[in-house]
Amino acid sequence: MPAEAASRRRAQWSWALYDWANSAFATTVMAGFFPVFFKSYWATGMSATESTVRLGTANAIASLLVVLLAPVLGVIADRSGRKKRLLLLMTTLGVLMTGGLFLVAEGYWLVAAGLYVFGVLGFAGGNVTYDAMLLDVADRPELERVSALGYALGYLGGGLLFAVNVLMVLFPDAFGLTGKAEAVRVAFLMVALWWALFTLPVLLFVEEAPHRPALAVGAGMRQAWREFNETWSLLRGLRMAFLFLIAYWCYIDGVDTIVRMAVDYGLSLGFAADGLLAALLVTQVVGFPAALLFGRIGERIGAKRAIWLALSGYVIVVFWAWQMTASWEFYALAVVIGLVQGGIQSMSRALFGRLIPVEHAGRLFGLYNMMGKFAAVIGPLLVGWVALLSGSARHGILSVLLLFLVGAWLLGKVRVAEGEREARAMEG
Repeated sequence: MPAEAASRRRAQWSWALYDWANSAFATTVMAGFFPVFFKSYWATGMSATESTVRLGTANAIASLLVVLLAPVLGVIADRSGRKKRLLLLMTTLGVLMTGGLFLVAEGYWLVAAGLYVFGVLGFAGGNVTYDAMLLDVADRPELERVSALGYALGYLGGGLLFAVNVLMVLFPDAFGLTGKAEAVRVAFLMVALWWALFTLPVLLFVEEAPHRPALAVGAGMRQAWREFNETWSLLRGLRMAFLFLIAYWCYIDGVDTIVRMAVDYGLSLGFAADGLLAALLVTQVVGFPAALLFGRIGERIGAKRAIWLALSGYVIVVFWAWQMTASWEFYALAVVIGLVQGGIQSMSRALFGRLIPVEHAGRLFGLYNMMGKFAAVIGPLLVGWVALLSGSARHGILSVLLLFLVGAWLLGKVRVAEGEREARAMEG
């Protein structure tokens, strides 16, 4: 029994290390350096408006591909019976595209944008199978703790590498680099190597449970589109899971809107860019212990109440940002966001895992990830139109509150015990 427990714990830590691995892409590439480097290096010579349009188009294409493919990848994960192979495939795509950014010369914006689009696809596609594998390494009583462990290691790993990358850009001479441009390019290469290295544990030490007769990956892909509609039909028997997905769509839209709009909002208030970058690091540092803490809180009070707790934190963030005047307040908000962001993400994943049958985890987590990628669609539009009609960016930020309130109201209608019974009944 001790050997079995040790093996299970090793599998859980190996699974969680994938979050440590791919969070470097989310932090250093997506949130940190790619947007700035695209405008200043690859799109050099363009007007600010033109480069913004091209960067926005690249992000839109990446998001659209993810939305279209996430449910299909989930079906393939279920029907092929080989989640780890699919994880390896998507990770390899992301690693190669990220490493390829190191080779892109100045001015080649189209090549950089293409690599970025497929890098995002590899990142998001890997997350579909990674999330589904949560049910392979954790029993239902362990879901909150193990899910939180993944997000905590993601904040820690992504934050550590990002901190090193920021130091490289600020002090390139100390690292033997010729300048900031080379430092950023080397940072992209480091992310690729980091991502590849720390993916090895999940491939070596996690054993996925075969829930259905395995098909060849090619055969699974041919059936994927035919079975996509069946996935939506599946949700008819999982009413609480479906209701939770709608609630999740609303409040995670608010979460992602704050993540995407925070830097622009800070700049509009006249805060320095270096300070905003430092605030991003603060969020990563605080997010590590906070995600672990939320795992313990979720075990004690349940994932649903833990999500409500995190939503309360976001309500405070929105009201505070609405009347913020001093730069120190942006750092304080970064701390608050760090306290609740990992918690709301990890508890949402854990709660959804409770509401679905294990044998359909891949396809249903595909829908879960699709809903997440649809997020930050309504929010930015809401912020933009409210700001335009009111003439105040502050009122635009305040409008995000609506997403959190609607999400919290819908979450209140999710009856977890009933949802767990529905999931067990479908497992037979």
